[in-house]
Amino acid sequence: MDDDVAAAILESESPELSGAQPNSLSGKVLLLNGNYEPLTICSIQKAVILIFMGKAEVVSVANDRVLRSAHSTMDFPSVIRLSHFIRVPFKKVILSRKNILRRDGHQCQYCGARTGLTVDHIHPKSRGGEDSWENLVTACLRCNNKKGSMTPDDARMPLSKKPVRPNHVIFLRQYVGRVDKNWEPYLFMH
Repeated sequence: MDDDVAAAILESESPELSGAQPNSLSGKVLLLNGNYEPLTICSIQKAVILIFMGKAEVVSVANDRVLRSAHSTMDFPSVIRLSHFIRVPFKKVILSRKNILRRDGHQCQYCGARTGLTVDHIHPKSRGGEDSWENLVTACLRCNNKKGSMTPDDARMPLSKKPVRPNHVIFLRQYVGRVDKNWEPYLFMH
């Protein structure tokens, strides 16, 4: 790859882009640590910069896409790996309403409804319940009002699944929606 490519305006070609500008740099790249652990999802621009600076290497490419400059062409990276392992502090997913909804798939954990959602304390705050991953679930307004200040057992409203603290890999999967086939082995989807 030529050095002029790094300074050039890169263009993407994809026959399967639906509605996107043919010359846009749309697309996401899975960034792995030096030990192949998933770190994050970055833009194609960030991925190309890391590759050209020698800080990352291409692990997998998108077969139907290429990047072009005035003088060069390169395969469109799908998965890149940092050249060196970096020590990352424990990736803790922040407890928030948005993340609880995301963990529960935007679905009421009592009846399965997908509209009018809120957050419910399994063990009510009025009875000493705390704000924690294990005590908060997504609930529709109807179920939340029906349960009131009771526990699910008292209200005879079983949960569809036990709430747990999510890890960052699960959130990476949900962040992208449709996962690139090249990412599946690294996001533990086989």
